[in-house]
Amino acid sequence: MTAVIETHGLTKRYRGGQLAVDGLDLSVPAGSVFGFLGPNGSGKTTTIRMLMGLIEPTSGTASVLGEPMPRAVRSVLPKVGALIEGPALYGFLSGRGNLLRYDAADPTADPRTRSARVGAALERVGLGQAAGKKAKAYSLGMKQRLGLAAALLQPRRLLVLDEPTNGLDPQGMREIRALVRALAADGTTVFLSSHLLDEIEQVCTHAAVMARGRLIVQGPVAELASRARSRLTVVTPDTGQAARLLKELGVAQVAVEDGDRVTGEPPGEGAELSDLCAALVRDGVRVRGFGVERASLEDAFVALTGEGFDVAQ
Repeated sequence: MTAVIETHGLTKRYRGGQLAVDGLDLSVPAGSVFGFLGPNGSGKTTTIRMLMGLIEPTSGTASVLGEPMPRAVRSVLPKVGALIEGPALYGFLSGRGNLLRYDAADPTADPRTRSARVGAALERVGLGQAAGKKAKAYSLGMKQRLGLAAALLQPRRLLVLDEPTNGLDPQGMREIRALVRALAADGTTVFLSSHLLDEIEQVCTHAAVMARGRLIVQGPVAELASRARSRLTVVTPDTGQAARLLKELGVAQVAVEDGDRVTGEPPGEGAELSDLCAALVRDGVRVRGFGVERASLEDAFVALTGEGFDVAQ
């Protein structure tokens, strides 16, 4: 895959000395759904603003669709759909009226097909029924959907979304995830910034993790998750007895969690999980759940940084 977004040493220091992004080397493969992860304040939005030519970097370089930014902003942005820090809307206009204005501002948009494009974009994000409602009466989630519709008015090679599920209910989040998958299937590269690890894990093929302005790790999501070990998990009311027996059977890192869960490192090669379970039952442990839980992206983040993902910045 070629890189749709690439940065080398990208750095942004604001007046007063605040270092928002520190030497970022990022590579986003073409055709990927790329999750840009980090707690609030980790430098995600600042990075996106530099990539889109909204602010100048202090040092380093960035290219989007193979062209240098911000120098090539006029030729790059028509090929990019973006939703950054929430949509800018005219509250006195309807949802449809806002999109008509957005489309009219695009010099590449054919006015003869404008109405059809706007209608299709509204339907795609689930706002067809609310198209005539004034934007000032929209909920936060509806405004977020309208911003997505604006980004989808034209076919785009790259879609950049900054916290696209902000304000959405669980159903809305599922719909946006389905939309992102459909766009990727059509060949659009999606660059998705979020602080929600489970959201990224469900929809993204690749990801990068930021913390305090620095890149910690990047790569395929499955590889990132594999950096944290899976855990053997036993659910039982007899946690003390189960923990003692597992240690006797050679299970390492045994711990009691959440009142009724005992965890430990999965047995190595040659050991059978069924034998462990059978030994617990023979010893009178009431086993209500038994298995190996795959490591999550959040587990990987904790393993890499030693802290939770919602750490204050």
